[in-house]
Amino acid sequence: MTDTPQTRTLYNADCPVCNAEICHYAAYSDARALPLAFEDLNAVDLADWGVTPDQAMRRLHVLHQGQLYVGYDAFLILWDQMPRYRFAARIGRLPMIRPLTRWTYETIAAPLLYGAHKRRMAKRAAKQTAAK
Repeated sequence: MTDTPQTRTLYNADCPVCNAEICHYAAYSDARALPLAFEDLNAVDLADWGVTPDQAMRRLHVLHQGQLYVGYDAFLILWDQMPRYRFAARIGRLPMIRPLTRWTYETIAAPLLYGAHKRRMAKRAAKQTAAK
């Protein structure tokens, strides 16, 4: 393994769904000493990623060999780096599967997760305001 991970993943640890999935990938990666890094968007300098906080919260971001992948394509790149998930990446790229799964992630899953995150943030801010 190299000292610098060849693939870095930016995710939202405040999102329970995102956090659970990425923690699973991180544990899998750590157990196999894969050259992957997982970074919580709430704890890193997003300028290093070239994204705004809002952009980072809306989609998964993966930086692989100097190229940034966003959304569904980020998942495919991440899965390619983990032997157990390479088959999922291959399936996800099939001509009949890719458009449907990309559309589902980009149009349904990601917006729902983002909306839920925004509601959590608003509730948290309201509680903090009420506590003052």
